[in-house]
Amino acid sequence: MTVAPAASATTPDTRPCAPLHRATADYRAGDTVSHHGRNWSAKWWNRGENPGAGSAWADRGACTGGVSDFVIGEEEFDAIFPDRDPFYTYQGLIDALHAYPRFANVGTPQTRAREAAAFLTHADFESVGLKYVKEINEANYWRKCDDTQPFGCPAGREAYYGRGPIMFSWNFNYKAAGDALGLDLLNDPWLVERDPSVAWATALWYWNTQNGPGTMTSHDAMVGGAGFGETIRSLNGALECDGGNPASVAARVERYERITGIVGVAPGSGLTC
Repeated sequence: MTVAPAASATTPDTRPCAPLHRATADYRAGDTVSHHGRNWSAKWWNRGENPGAGSAWADRGACTGGVSDFVIGEEEFDAIFPDRDPFYTYQGLIDALHAYPRFANVGTPQTRAREAAAFLTHADFESVGLKYVKEINEANYWRKCDDTQPFGCPAGREAYYGRGPIMFSWNFNYKAAGDALGLDLLNDPWLVERDPSVAWATALWYWNTQNGPGTMTSHDAMVGGAGFGETIRSLNGALECDGGNPASVAARVERYERITGIVGVAPGSGLTC
């Protein structure tokens, strides 16, 4: 379902956010909800119609606070990851957002929703629907230790395998992310598979601060309008983009379109790399 550009509020509203909109709930005329950082009131009875996507809701303006300012609610999160490992909690994600307050919080409501959807798309792809907490191919664990780094691999050569929603790996990434987050991940990389909020935080660190093989961070790609395709390049472009693995790119785009549909926002342009 596609979200039209947000209409201007007819009456300014600076109140806290109402309860989050739930796609499976019944709403009567006059009921108020929040969705993508704005309050909305139902014009008539409806169910399953996202605010901003049709005529059933009146925009009552931007809001702050409430259950969560994150543009994707827990019900949408559950719909995106229906079969996830119990390790991956919605609250763990919400807790991790404090480390990167600009994530999914810059630009229009549509821009914020697209960034959140893009991030969760790559989590969905890398961890197969959040079914895996750590990399399953143990034969590759030793490869993720870069001996050329001055700090080495103090937790052991096989300790820096992929973990978390984007299968965060390599000793140099554990060192850099740990320094940024105030955690000793170089010596205790297992923390990423013990604490859901740390798992999400490492993924957010990469998303918001690292170009990878690309020319910009994934955050900048979504906020600046380059589009979803550039987030693929920043995450795995050396292997997938420019004809490297078109099937993998297509699979990511398909997942992104599914998730933006759940969230209720248009996927935008620049989908491939």
